[in-house]
Amino acid sequence: MTEDDVIKATLGMPATVDSIRADLATLGVARGMVLLVHSSLSALGWVCGGPVAVVMAIEEALGPEGTLVMPTYSDDLSEPSYWKKPPVPETWWATIRQTMPAYDSRMTPTRGVGVIPECFRNQAGIRRSPHPSDSFAARGLHAEMIADEHTLNFPMGDGSPLARIYDLDGWILLLGAKFQCASSLHLAEYRAEYPKKKRVKRGAPVMLEGRRVWVEFNDFDWDDSDFSSIGTSFAEKTGLVRSGRIMNATTHLLPQRQFVDYAVEWMEKNRG
Repeated sequence: MTEDDVIKATLGMPATVDSIRADLATLGVARGMVLLVHSSLSALGWVCGGPVAVVMAIEEALGPEGTLVMPTYSDDLSEPSYWKKPPVPETWWATIRQTMPAYDSRMTPTRGVGVIPECFRNQAGIRRSPHPSDSFAARGLHAEMIADEHTLNFPMGDGSPLARIYDLDGWILLLGAKFQCASSLHLAEYRAEYPKKKRVKRGAPVMLEGRRVWVEFNDFDWDDSDFSSIGTSFAEKTGLVRSGRIMNATTHLLPQRQFVDYAVEWMEKNRG
């Protein structure tokens, strides 16, 4: 979507820091929350200040005692034989493994998560987790606890920032994003037991003892094909999803711990 398309699709006046903050408060975002945000800037309509304004509005809504978390994935730093969007020729795989620059928490850009997390990760005071492909960035009271101890193996499991958000009884904000984007459901996948659960080996370039190396780590083969169904079911069965609009964007606010627990039971029942 071009900026011209966004301008034409914007309903009424453009969004501002103040209007977004007010809409977030109406939805239920409160001071002191631990908040994991998945977002789409274009879904909001035209925003005065773009991603900077969105980040500022969320942080003002949370206050200094709150903690903001966003996914900062760099999944191009990964095993090339698994790439599908787009794939690369098999003859390239060895070169990629041998030469892909190592993950650098300050330098490595995000991929596939949108411009708001990319803006957020460059903000002063950010702590970005050390996982080469599945990192999260956090800023605020609990940022160190959430980001600093991210295990290489099973990067969305119990050694991940997602699990620390769970421990802190945090919240998820889907700001113009669909349930399909809710990475906390991967934590549920790690915890659930179902017949088709498959362990795989992944890889990524990292710095180890001052030199770049390609490391392999254990993970599970993710399946997000039913995430939308899980989210819809959770909303209907529990009544715990607060839904509204932030400018043009349909937005959902939900408690992460209850969502993950519900998803574990749902997967064990429905992933036959």
